[in-house]
Amino acid sequence: MTIDSVTELLRSALVTAFVISAPILLVAVVIGLVMSVLQAVTQIQDQTISLVPKIIAVLVATLYALPWALGRMTDYTTRLYESIPVGFL
Repeated sequence: MTIDSVTELLRSALVTAFVISAPILLVAVVIGLVMSVLQAVTQIQDQTISLVPKIIAVLVATLYALPWALGRMTDYTTRLYESIPVGFL
């Protein structure tokens, strides 16, 4: 394997990890912002209040995105195995 092919594999792995984690992280950020605004409006400054809705939202987003994420990981793994040279194994 050349340095270019290893670099491309690493780049592809990082992009795949970012694309898979982005929707779940986006949900966590949006729920965190909404809860922060609600806390600022109601003047409740307890940090644990925003934790429960965020955990529930991330769990729901994970369950919703799981089939798509597994498909993306399967595609990446298939491409990775196909890029192994035939005489290498």
